[in-house]
Amino acid sequence: MDINWASELAELLGRLSETQNQLLALLASKRELLMQRDHEGLASLAPQEGALCDELKSCYEQRQHLLKQAATAGLPSDSIQSLATALPTEQSQTLRKPIDESIERSRLLRHESITQWVVVQRTMLHLSQILEIIATGGQPQPTYGKGGVQENSGALMDRAV
Repeated sequence: MDINWASELAELLGRLSETQNQLLALLASKRELLMQRDHEGLASLAPQEGALCDELKSCYEQRQHLLKQAATAGLPSDSIQSLATALPTEQSQTLRKPIDESIERSRLLRHESITQWVVVQRTMLHLSQILEIIATGGQPQPTYGKGGVQENSGALMDRAV
């Protein structure tokens, strides 16, 4: 079985490029919805986000399959970039730009994902602090003390509970 490496790699890179672009657009929409505090809009993105994750997994599986075939054929199999470099010069040059663009989009996706994760984590911390203020009636717990019963209770919690 003789494989046309250039076309196989180009096909994989095309799928990956399309999926990465769609995911970048989805993350941009998600960022806007986070800023608008549109929880319903965020929830509506979940199916599309799941489908894009499935497509990325499929691209990863195709990549792994190609690299396994490359190893069997005695070609470099540690990355798509090294496999493409091992191809004849014309084919290698053709694949260089899509590979570089894919690497850059991956960097952007990581950056955007981490940024949104931090925003959500900070929001969760803020909400937990608000709940603590409500539960304690706005009175901070003493760091040091000689025991005893606290003299105040929160608006949501009764001391007897």
